[in-house]
Amino acid sequence: MAYDLQLTNVYKTYDNGTPAVIDFNLDVEKGEFIAFLGPSGCGKSTTLRMISGFETVTSGDLMIRGKRVNDQLPEKRPTSMIFQNYALFPHMNVRQNVLFGLEVKKMPRDEANRKVDQILEKLGLSSIADMPTSRLSGGQRQRIALARSLVVEPDILLLDEPLGALDANLRKSIQNELKLLQRDLGITFVFVTHAQSEALALSDRIVVMNAGRVEQVSPPRELYTRPSSQFVARFIGSNAILPGTVREEQNGIVMLDTAFGTFGGANRAGIDAHKGREMSIILPAEAVDLVPADVPQDEIRASFGSNAIPCTIDSLQIVGHIMHMIVRFADGKLINVEGHVDKYRNRLKAGGSAFIAWKSTNASVIDH
Repeated sequence: MAYDLQLTNVYKTYDNGTPAVIDFNLDVEKGEFIAFLGPSGCGKSTTLRMISGFETVTSGDLMIRGKRVNDQLPEKRPTSMIFQNYALFPHMNVRQNVLFGLEVKKMPRDEANRKVDQILEKLGLSSIADMPTSRLSGGQRQRIALARSLVVEPDILLLDEPLGALDANLRKSIQNELKLLQRDLGITFVFVTHAQSEALALSDRIVVMNAGRVEQVSPPRELYTRPSSQFVARFIGSNAILPGTVREEQNGIVMLDTAFGTFGGANRAGIDAHKGREMSIILPAEAVDLVPADVPQDEIRASFGSNAIPCTIDSLQIVGHIMHMIVRFADGKLINVEGHVDKYRNRLKAGGSAFIAWKSTNASVIDH
């Protein structure tokens, strides 16, 4: 298969010996929307800058449409990059900013003007084409940066936290526009963000990075419900983690002996779950139920098997149609649970007792 972008065993080490990116591997198909997600300093922006050519690759291969580009200058690569501050030229109006890249490429003026008109129309900027960028809103400036990057018709568009300077409502609006635009154009997008909600909402696949390494590459739903490492389980979503040792595995369900009892989770990754191995059960907030303490034990076992732990409800909060609950185990450990308000309304109260319960198939086990 021909990929738009390939990174194979890519390393970046700074002159002082500090590793920034360690053994990065990724194949990106044409038209994919890829998000790099992770905490500050994890290497995601450095990786993006290596793809663009603004950082050198220490070792490994960086390929764009089958061509090795490690030593190619940024302006020679079939990429465009949008920075967090947009890097617009304040002395130019909107049209001049968008036209700039085509002038650098020495495109004939008539053809360049036609392409500028088309992209301004597509992004709703025609009416402000002659305005100076300094007088425009954050959303308008973001669209100008997009227009300037897309008008040169790159194979890959690179975006380095381009929504970070926008307020919450505008960010949501631009997210929707960005995804629709990407689908319409069919261009490969590589998007760096530290915001989980952006990565989960926009991308086809998410690359989670930690300390220069790739922790997991998965579609958003799989990443959210099936984290493959302790770091991802803690970083993504709201997961409870129950460490223990393996008692047995049957039909893909691993039973762990934990501090609270023996419980089960699905071995989705096919890990060698031999008896005595240290592993953890990962419980996404949406995968568990809170069962009132007065429900008969036989009824709980019929629904959840042995997967029920006594707890105390610390707090309840309703946000829209979702009830968010914080519960406390006997050892003081707090976890989050959430579900539709109609399921829990009038059944639970803060300070009351309950059981946190789950079906083994809705939980995952990972290496401890």
